[in-house]
Amino acid sequence: MVKAVFKVVLFLAVVFLPIYFLFLAPPPPLPELDHDAWWGPENLKAKQDTSVKTFKVKFDKVLVKDLQDRLKSRSPFPPPLQNVGFEYGFNTNTLETWLQYWAKDYNFAEREAFFNQYPHFKTNIQGLDIHFVRVTPQVPEGVQLVPLLLLHGWPGSVREFYEAIPLLTAVSKDRDFALELIIPSLPGYGYSSPAVRPGMGPSEIALIMKNLMHRLGFKKFYVQGGDWGGLIGSHMSTFFPEEVLGFHSNGIFLFSRKTALITILGAIYPTLIMDEKYVDRQYPLSQYYSNTIEEMGYMHIQATKPDTVGIALLDSPSGLLAYILEKFSAWTRMDHRSKVDGGLEFKFTKDQLLDHLMMYYVPKSITTSMRLYSEYFNKRVLSMNIDEIPSPVPAWVVQARHELAYLPPWLIRFKFPNLVNATHLDDGGHFLAFETPKPFSEDVLNAITAFRKLQKKESKEEL
Repeated sequence: MVKAVFKVVLFLAVVFLPIYFLFLAPPPPLPELDHDAWWGPENLKAKQDTSVKTFKVKFDKVLVKDLQDRLKSRSPFPPPLQNVGFEYGFNTNTLETWLQYWAKDYNFAEREAFFNQYPHFKTNIQGLDIHFVRVTPQVPEGVQLVPLLLLHGWPGSVREFYEAIPLLTAVSKDRDFALELIIPSLPGYGYSSPAVRPGMGPSEIALIMKNLMHRLGFKKFYVQGGDWGGLIGSHMSTFFPEEVLGFHSNGIFLFSRKTALITILGAIYPTLIMDEKYVDRQYPLSQYYSNTIEEMGYMHIQATKPDTVGIALLDSPSGLLAYILEKFSAWTRMDHRSKVDGGLEFKFTKDQLLDHLMMYYVPKSITTSMRLYSEYFNKRVLSMNIDEIPSPVPAWVVQARHELAYLPPWLIRFKFPNLVNATHLDDGGHFLAFETPKPFSEDVLNAITAFRKLQKKESKEEL
């Protein structure tokens, strides 16, 4: 009798305890952020300059000459294996053509002017000089300017939004608003200062970004982001729901027990958790994990020893190009790995991609950008379980056909119960704004239109 009771209790525990901990247990408490955290040199703390200064992207002639010399005087590369595309990494025969173009045909003065077509600024937030682009369109009477914070990821930069800027800021007779864009370089990226001490992860950057928007006079604003920008935007929505009016993301990655367990269980019968037409975006898991193992080696390196690989990439523009552009190849389309040219010019031009490299090479930010992986993938941050804490902020996601991972909308609602819409695109990859600016911009504008209607409805109901 005792054994029978024990078996029943054990069975109930095995069945119901996981259900309780995954779906019924209360979310973890919201961690406390240090709002006085100082990430810059200590000697500057007493004399912080809070002004907003104009800034210009500059490709100095001495720096350009040194870059061209390095590209021309490099050692010969070993030839690629026979009948190999990008499966072993950047094909060295293709690499030669890119390096020659960068040294001889990339028009540095023209590209410098291209960057400076929009106003750039810097301001010091919590000890760090934060670089950002600010685009304020001229609007007629009756059209409201609303602020949108656009956040990039790695190996992206502010450059990936340039093609979308005129589309996002366009004034339309069909909308009673126009977007004012704030596009910062994340701390340690591009022309934004890096932290001088450990501990600045996505949550801490979320606070910096919120303070940046406050510095510019925006107490409430919308946020858009993908990759790290999506994670930081999610953290902003979690920590500052009163300030974030709506969150749009083209890269929702939730590291929670719920999503992990349901994704694994979904492998048994995928249509139980998602629409059949989207199954091949995540399943079979064997293929998904195969791609993960093959493509995420960089993540392990950057989460453990970013400074070591950073030495090589900082010193060698050839290595920097191969390391970064290989990601633009595979993350745009996984099948580009079998192409000799990596499919890099499938959607991008050489100038566009080299612009991104300049945002890492000129300010020497490659090492400091990679440190963000170490500041996130560690026991301190992961134990916060931020993705287990629901955010009340209205959310909207767009999921590109060739994004690195897929989540069904109902699963996203565990984190964002007020998910307004999930757009499924039949095109596009990881760098959505850069690759397909028109569908990206249309989706962002549709999202903000919906957020505003929702907020007006709630305001009337409160009255």
